[in-house]
Amino acid sequence: MDALIVESEISSKILTLRGQQVMLDRDLAVLYQVETKRLNEQVKRNLDRFPDDFMFQLTEKELKDWKSQFATSNKEIMGLRKLPYAFTEEGIYMLATVLRSPIATQTTIHIIRTFKKLREFSKHYNALAKQLLEIDRKHEKHYKELKIQLDELVATSEVADIAKIGFIK
Repeated sequence: MDALIVESEISSKILTLRGQQVMLDRDLAVLYQVETKRLNEQVKRNLDRFPDDFMFQLTEKELKDWKSQFATSNKEIMGLRKLPYAFTEEGIYMLATVLRSPIATQTTIHIIRTFKKLREFSKHYNALAKQLLEIDRKHEKHYKELKIQLDELVATSEVADIAKIGFIK
């Protein structure tokens, strides 16, 4: 499978919940090619490997927000009998230790690489945003200085006389 397609598929499934980037159990199950029920069974058998900062269950409100944010179709919602679990990046790494298959190993490698690329992109994006804010601040300062100079110029008698004639409004 093309790595770019895999990364695109993975990155489209990464959500931000509770200030963390996470993936839902159902999306991970599809990537790992297992049923969501089986994925969650393995997690429950190994709960000591999944502390709260590795995995948490969505609240009703979070689920509702998720459905509305992504305009999830009824087909996607059908069969959703329990609130989904969200796995942080660390929780996804831990999944690799409980889902022991070649597909799980390769999928985890792709997920790790995708999270890494997203972090790198975020660093560059934040640096660019900072530069844009600095440029905006400098332009604002320059504009204020020009406005003061123009006001002083208009206040002089020669320019004021020209303004009265109608050349400067």
